[in-house]
Amino acid sequence: MAEILLNLDKIKFQYTTRLLFNDLNFEVQDGQRIGFVGLNGTGKSTLMKIMAGELQQDSGNIFKVSKLTMGRLEQEPELNTGRTLLEEALNARPEIAELEQQMRDLEGKMADPAVYEDGDKLAQVMSEYDKLTEKFDQMDGPRYANNVEAALLSVGLGQEHWQKPAEVLSGGQKKLVLLAKLIVQQPRLLLLDEPDNHLDVPAKRDLEKLLAKYPGAVVMISHDRYLLDETVTHIAELENGKIEMYKGNYTEYAAEREHRRLKQMQAFAAQQKEIAALEEALKRFELWAKQYDDEKFARKARHRKKMLDRMDRVDKVVDARDMGLELGGYRGSKKAIQLIELGMELPNGNPLWLGLDATIYHGERVGVVGPNGVGKSMLFKTIRQGEENRLPAGFKKEGQVKVGPSTNIGYYAQEQETLNYNNTMIDELRATAPISEDLAVSILHNYLFSYEQARSQIKTLSGGEKSRLQLAKLVLGKPNLLMLDEPTNNLDIGSIEVLEEALAEFVGTVVVISHDRYFLDRVVDRTIEIREGELTEYAGGYTEYLEQSGYADV
Repeated sequence: MAEILLNLDKIKFQYTTRLLFNDLNFEVQDGQRIGFVGLNGTGKSTLMKIMAGELQQDSGNIFKVSKLTMGRLEQEPELNTGRTLLEEALNARPEIAELEQQMRDLEGKMADPAVYEDGDKLAQVMSEYDKLTEKFDQMDGPRYANNVEAALLSVGLGQEHWQKPAEVLSGGQKKLVLLAKLIVQQPRLLLLDEPDNHLDVPAKRDLEKLLAKYPGAVVMISHDRYLLDETVTHIAELENGKIEMYKGNYTEYAAEREHRRLKQMQAFAAQQKEIAALEEALKRFELWAKQYDDEKFARKARHRKKMLDRMDRVDKVVDARDMGLELGGYRGSKKAIQLIELGMELPNGNPLWLGLDATIYHGERVGVVGPNGVGKSMLFKTIRQGEENRLPAGFKKEGQVKVGPSTNIGYYAQEQETLNYNNTMIDELRATAPISEDLAVSILHNYLFSYEQARSQIKTLSGGEKSRLQLAKLVLGKPNLLMLDEPTNNLDIGSIEVLEEALAEFVGTVVVISHDRYFLDRVVDRTIEIREGELTEYAGGYTEYLEQSGYADV
């Protein structure tokens, strides 16, 4: 059996008035790669912070193997400003930089006449320098810079990015920098919170390769079903404050979970039948004992009562309530969107794209893919320019965008800027459509929000909750053209599957930017790739796009 690196024993944690965990048990063994799954709000990120020692549990114990090193990647990481990307990465092991500085200080002393002309002082400084040099070699200091650069390359950050200021990096690039730092540090246990969020498809594939060969243990929160299929050895499902472990990847977990639930349902039904029979016998023997004053019947009644009391009860299978998403839609213009020789010039005068031509017809499901930074979100903004009135300062458009005259656009924003964070959820829905407060509360309940949450400000919500609220607003807008920019980011797998089903039934057109490969395969029937300023069209979803483009072999 592999060594147990970390063990959580009877962990209890309460957030304000809500009990997240009670008597929760979990362990991580050396070499395991565990995918954490569960609905939004079940406490996955909170539990990971408890594992990392960043939050203190209310009760219970955490046992760690001696000298366990851990590294945690946050869901929405921040980097220090004032450094370049490379400088930030080189700060992965500050103790090496400190050693180098101490060695330079000693080199300066050795060049000082007051030292090199004094044999005793020089010998003392040289002795200190030799000790530092030996320690530096043991820490692999001479190869440290090369190791950092190799780590950056392994996560897909080439030299063209290294001199960028850290504060201008995208969310995905920030994650990659911090991931590269963790690779350099090589902790024995990696704790990764949504490491794939904001990453484009090539970066996700690099992440898969990296995690599949990582020498230590990995615990990863992710809703990317392809990533979970390609990398993990176990799935840990967090539900109702408890963890249930499954061996295998996500596909194996889904099948095994159904099998376990079916067995539990059968066992529950059989036990309920047995309980009913025992309770009926108990009542009968108690009645006879009373009527006939017969100790024999009383003894039989006590025996049935003991059998009921000692019975190990099987829990009833209760399915978590799904988000109720019904997008509706209606017929619109035959040509929903036309791009005609569309170009965009950046504020620095360089082209973002040139001569884009495409037609999207009513009823189509079109995926938009391409590396980060090629202008996918800007393309959405350009298509919606009529309702937004202006593009960002300094951007210049060429060519035409035509939106069908009977087209009503529903827009889902990646950064959730369509939400007013100071509003309550009720006020946000009522600002979207003329509805009563009671109806707003009812709608929010359908999207898994409690009455207390409905009255809270949007800025207090988690990423997944904000995503569900955006979807509720989409429905109220009654669109027949959906433009969705990374809609699966932050949603739990159950909500993603509800979204997939709703899009399949939607009477209208769907154009979606996504790096969720499983989602693209399930939803789209045509794929548009933007790369190096050009647009290329492919029939089918993500898998067909990979095969037709040649990237499947990359």
